[in-house]
Amino acid sequence: MSSAAQSDQPDARRRLLEEAARILDEQGPAALSARRLAAGAGTSTMGVYTHFGSMGALVDAVATEGFRRLIERVDAVEPTDDPAADLLAAAGAYRANALENPHLYAVMFGSISVRALGGAGPDDAVAYAAFRQLVALVERAMDAGRLRRDDPGAVAAQWWSALHGYMVLELAGMDQVVKDPEHHVLWQLMGNLLRALSD
Repeated sequence: MSSAAQSDQPDARRRLLEEAARILDEQGPAALSARRLAAGAGTSTMGVYTHFGSMGALVDAVATEGFRRLIERVDAVEPTDDPAADLLAAAGAYRANALENPHLYAVMFGSISVRALGGAGPDDAVAYAAFRQLVALVERAMDAGRLRRDDPGAVAAQWWSALHGYMVLELAGMDQVVKDPEHHVLWQLMGNLLRALSD
């Protein structure tokens, strides 16, 4: 294999992931085929199997890639002296990642079933790492006395559930029930939850 072909390998894999996510989100599972995927990604149908082995494995990789991007985005939030503010900043990073990667988000959280395409779901270790990231933020806020002492996992799950629920509505365009839903719904929701968890 030439050096040019070798250097294109990671890029081709990334294009295939992006194209698979786009097709799944915009056209549904029935539209996903190796031929259509290869055409959209500018590679060969053999490239799909070279990089992923099967269509099911490709869809699993799409979901896993979504969680990797989420982890990286939240990791980029610089910690401050206020762990409660950092929780809100992490929520902002979560939202930004979802808005930038709506196709991946749909596959990550089952809006599109990977099992219907022969997949098994995202890599458990990567998906759970995204949750552990949030647990660590919650634990830090508890240690600082900004949240009352409780099961950090349960509190993190409550926080994630509220945030994810809003994002599902926003990505579907169903958040426009009030003017400026980001401020009048999302941040008031998260602020109310933060206060309830602090009492």
